[in-house]
Amino acid sequence: MIAKVQSYALSGLEGVCVTVETDVSRGIPSYEMVGLPDAAVKESKERVKSAVKNSALEFPAHKITVNLAPAYVKKEGSSFDLPVAVSLMLAYGELVADVSGIVFLGELALSGELRPVTGVLPSIISARDKGFTTFVVPYDNRKEAGFVQGVTVYAAKSLREVIDHLSGNKPLSPVESAVFSASLSAERSSHDLAFVKGQPIAKRALEVAVAGGHNILFVGPPGSGKTMLARAIPTVLPDMTFDEALEITKIHSVAGTLGESGIVAKRPFRTPHHTATTVSLCGGGSKAVRPGEISLAHGGVLFLDELPEYKRSSLESLRQPLEDGVITISRSMGTVTYPASFMLCASMNPCPCGNYGSSKRRCSCTPNDIRKYRARISGPLLDRIDIQVEVDGVEYDDLISQTEEESSALVKARAEMARKIQRARFEGSGVKSNAEMSEKETRQFCALSVECESVLKEAFESLHLSARARSRILKVARTIADLDYSEHITAEHLYEAISYRTYATTLNELD
Repeated sequence: MIAKVQSYALSGLEGVCVTVETDVSRGIPSYEMVGLPDAAVKESKERVKSAVKNSALEFPAHKITVNLAPAYVKKEGSSFDLPVAVSLMLAYGELVADVSGIVFLGELALSGELRPVTGVLPSIISARDKGFTTFVVPYDNRKEAGFVQGVTVYAAKSLREVIDHLSGNKPLSPVESAVFSASLSAERSSHDLAFVKGQPIAKRALEVAVAGGHNILFVGPPGSGKTMLARAIPTVLPDMTFDEALEITKIHSVAGTLGESGIVAKRPFRTPHHTATTVSLCGGGSKAVRPGEISLAHGGVLFLDELPEYKRSSLESLRQPLEDGVITISRSMGTVTYPASFMLCASMNPCPCGNYGSSKRRCSCTPNDIRKYRARISGPLLDRIDIQVEVDGVEYDDLISQTEEESSALVKARAEMARKIQRARFEGSGVKSNAEMSEKETRQFCALSVECESVLKEAFESLHLSARARSRILKVARTIADLDYSEHITAEHLYEAISYRTYATTLNELD
């Protein structure tokens, strides 16, 4: 007898419907699995066999053939254990039930217990879009599954519970729909801009960067507060919408980094160490193409502390995602595209000793040392960083001052209003912030007066800017205008935006 059960495989974040076909027939007892399974899928034979026996079910002593269709799609992971076991019981006659339209996902322990698997959320969303509305998943995956609207999800702790549910002996209760706002309010950060003393220019630059989603670089001597400023960014980032949260959660579900809440309720803030490899940043792997740090930072911030200490190849790999907002990873097992629209925040010292340009300490580096140090960051990468701000040391009186610094809540409120203006401006276009504007939107929403064009032209020629730099200055100026509730970009907005692009030109001072 042949039985068919539906499951899902993932290619990146997109699901592929997999039909598990099982044939139990007379013949010499054997157990074969076909359909391009990887090692983890092939090993499911032993897990399923032990799980069936330890669930007080009879394992057929016949010829068993399991096919995972379509055969041309590579099957990876352990999530096919449950659908294989269910189809086997149906084919053997141990279970009599109508499973058409039900999608099964889950890994089996030898005892018959169901273990959680990765990628449940994107699998359910993909299956829902293809018309499936009923799902059976492991109990530990119930929270992330509960955030998908328009489906009925049953969460089981064991194979025995699944069999009893399908046979009608002990029906499971559907998973309750989760409320996103409750998870959002439960998330709090321990950092606040109020603890950062002084640095008004850097704080203003940070506000502009967050308000428009712009990349930012802090340059300054050790101990000047660069890292504190960067770690305060999550406290001023605009809250996510439910759709944004689902998109980010899909990535973390595939990567296996999803927390107990079942959803990513606050924007990611990823801080990979400077020894991180190119693969760990971009994604990939020898057995499966997994998302890297830049995809895990999608919708949030990727913070690279001590930027020149990263490998040159790793930094150069960021250039394409910074432009396109996605990254395509090609490996021998296939090509996968992951979202990678993030705000890059980086920090660095101005020279090897860290004191070049400081008003507090004397630099001991030679001009050649400084050139070599800064040359670790290529011009094309630096050109993609919209805001480059120099941070000097803080005065002692500022450190001990009892004056209340502006809190993150106030800065966040202004950034939220600027983002609200941008959402209304780009409604229906797919653009979410000023930093994501294409050349078409830049021309439409960043039109300049004759006076402003003159200002920008002078800066373009005197600072030897590139066409990309000009475009990014316009985007930053548009954000500054939004923070001022100004419909048009003025000369003052342009002057501030241009001031954030002058760091690269200081290299000329060393000649």
